Amino acid sequence: MPNQPYDIISIILSTSFTLLIACFIIIFIVIYQKRHQRYIRERQELQTGFQQILLESQLEIQEQTLQTISQEIHDNIGQVLSLAKLNLGTMDTNRPDQLQQKIEDSKSLIGKAIQDLRDISKSLNTDYVSEMGLLQALEYELEMLKKSGGLTATLTTEGAYIKLEGQKELIIFRIVQEVINNIIKHAKANTIRVDLTYAPTRFTISVTDDGTGFDLSPLHAAQNSRFGLGIRNMHKRAQLIGAEFTIASTLGAGTTVSLLLPLAASQTAG
Repeated sequence: MPNQPYDIISIILSTSFTLLIACFIIIFIVIYQKRHQRYIRERQELQTGFQQILLESQLEIQEQTLQTISQEIHDNIGQVLSLAKLNLGTMDTNRPDQLQQKIEDSKSLIGKAIQDLRDISKSLNTDYVSEMGLLQALEYELEMLKKSGGLTATLTTEGAYIKLEGQKELIIFRIVQEVINNIIKHAKANTIRVDLTYAPTRFTISVTDDGTGFDLSPLHAAQNSRFGLGIRNMHKRAQLIGAEFTIASTLGAGTTVSLLLPLAASQTAG
């Protein structure tokens, strides 16, 4: 049996090779399963994070809405009704020449108060962003801002209107709302301009003011963790919806905040 040693060696090599292949397959399956589980876990965490940010945005919009309503009632409707009351209280039946004018003025003031209340009622529905859509919600927001008399606000659109996914519109609206609040608090601006650009493959929105501007360099300094916390928060929210967030500012020349959202067929609401 001269070939027996070679047969044994061949069997040993074949068995070793088979075991090696089997081990490789087992290791590959284990690695694949671990990576797949990690992918599922990360996806779940991302979804949880998105839902948390979405809920936070909804609550913040509700809070901002209540603050706006409170200020509108105090600053505008309250004053209008006070003027109407003053007119009615100073009517003199012995002076018919002035009586008719005061009646007309009072009717006009009460009519304005009723219209303002109707406008406010639109925002009492906390889902008004989803129902009206981003464009109309922004128009309403800027209209309320103009009523305050502190700033000149304009909105421009370019391209054919595209209805985005409701969740994305809500987060975009909240980011814009936060930018406007920062302008009011810190920028000392006279004008705000909101520009929306609709294109088949992307949606862009920018908010520009003519305020004091600020130095952006501290944003990149690790020791200034609290500086620009709001900006970082907006950037994080933009990332969650797949948008690119940029900010450009020059001292004495204002600030522009932009958001670019790539679009695909699945990202629009049709």
